[in-house]
Amino acid sequence: MSVFSDPSKTSQANPAARPFSRSDYEAFQRPNNTIKTVRDIESTETVTLDKIGDFLELDFRRLFVWLRAGLAIAILLAVIGGAIGGAYAILAKPRYTVTTDILIDPANLQVVNNDLYSQPGQVDTQVLTAGSKLRVLTSGNVLARVVDELDLASDKEFYDPTPGPSLSGLLGINPTASKPQPKLAALENLEKRVSTISDEKSFVSTLQVSAETADKAIRISEAMVKTFQDELAKGEAEGANRAAKALEDRLGELKRDAQVAEEKVESYKRTHNLSSTNGQLVSAQTMTQLNSQIGDAQQNVYAAQAAYDALVAAGANASTSDPAASAALAALRDKAHSLQQQLDAMSMTYGRRHPTIVRLNAELAAVNSQLKVELARTLQTAKATLDKAKASLAALNDKMTDMKSDVFSDNESQVALRELERDAASKTTIYESFLSRARQITEREQIDTTNVRVISGAVPPPARSWPPRTMLMVALGLFAGFFLGMLVALVRGISRDLRQPSLVGVGL
Repeated sequence: MSVFSDPSKTSQANPAARPFSRSDYEAFQRPNNTIKTVRDIESTETVTLDKIGDFLELDFRRLFVWLRAGLAIAILLAVIGGAIGGAYAILAKPRYTVTTDILIDPANLQVVNNDLYSQPGQVDTQVLTAGSKLRVLTSGNVLARVVDELDLASDKEFYDPTPGPSLSGLLGINPTASKPQPKLAALENLEKRVSTISDEKSFVSTLQVSAETADKAIRISEAMVKTFQDELAKGEAEGANRAAKALEDRLGELKRDAQVAEEKVESYKRTHNLSSTNGQLVSAQTMTQLNSQIGDAQQNVYAAQAAYDALVAAGANASTSDPAASAALAALRDKAHSLQQQLDAMSMTYGRRHPTIVRLNAELAAVNSQLKVELARTLQTAKATLDKAKASLAALNDKMTDMKSDVFSDNESQVALRELERDAASKTTIYESFLSRARQITEREQIDTTNVRVISGAVPPPARSWPPRTMLMVALGLFAGFFLGMLVALVRGISRDLRQPSLVGVGL
């Protein structure tokens, strides 16, 4: 017997049944007042969007019914999940992770003032420099060198030469054709086991390395840090080597240019007869010396003229103070003066014919005669000295006249010579600076200026990093199994109710 009622009343009478839907209500309110039987409704029942929408209006009591129905399955799956979690925690290969704190200073050590690599000044530049250096830590070059140094290609953790059955083998593909090389496989596995973390507030970075044993992880971490420092130093050395080679390649051309410029200077000097000593032309030096000699010659002429004039004016009365008077002339003059004094003294006592007076007169006459001869000779000598000084001055003046034209010509040629010398000096300076820089950079290759320091070395960890502790894995397995059981219960309940007839408010 079918009883139709209002939807609100029906839901009060039967709380477990869902209320009327809009489609059901409209079906019972058709104009022809046709009533469908239960068989007709069952035959036309399908899962539609309207039905799903009505299903979502189900109350929580129905939900609890579903969960209670699947509680046994959820408990069973929780036990299975806990067992699986515990078994995995016990049987899985453990993995230990060690950390190493590295201070990567973006500024290298200042070994020389004008280093090849500039020091980063701005904060953004320093951050980029430190980040670039940190990227080298996990680069392929560093990892490849660690693989070779520790022979990780022979370690089954990083390369297992006898793997289990693969998809290629199941498909009939030759496994040796796609088998990876040991070194590449070890490199790929090592890359998965290393990572880096950067501190945003400092230049300290953390290297994390995982391995099956703590000792192996520590060895890999230490090898990576050492290789990282060597790689940074090698990169700077290679950069310095490239710069030095570029400078040395350029040095040959610069040297030829400097030699050609210097040869032009010397050729121009030979062509124009421009000899120089101490950076000054010989003609200019000669003219300077000639001017000095002319000045000395003029002084000599003035002195000789003055001496000659003094002798002519003094005559026989020239004293020893006269510069041109000879010692013999002065001695004869003194002797004549002494004889004259004796003669005057004797003449007061004796007469003119007295033998003493006669002897003194004879001696005085002889001395006067010698005095005249010596005076004439002295005048002749002074005159010769004066003439020689005048001749020397005239010769120097003539030479100066001849030198002036040569000096003027040399000065005109020196203008072009100075231009050639400047060109040669500039090319020589450039060559010498490049040569010095090349030698300095060559020596720079031997110096490691990287400022990377380990501030916390790798130490054995207190516990394994994977898998988690056994109790935790068991708890996770229990929770996952129970959650999966509840999910299965919900799916079964929903699927069962969606396939039941959706007569709302109909009692059977």
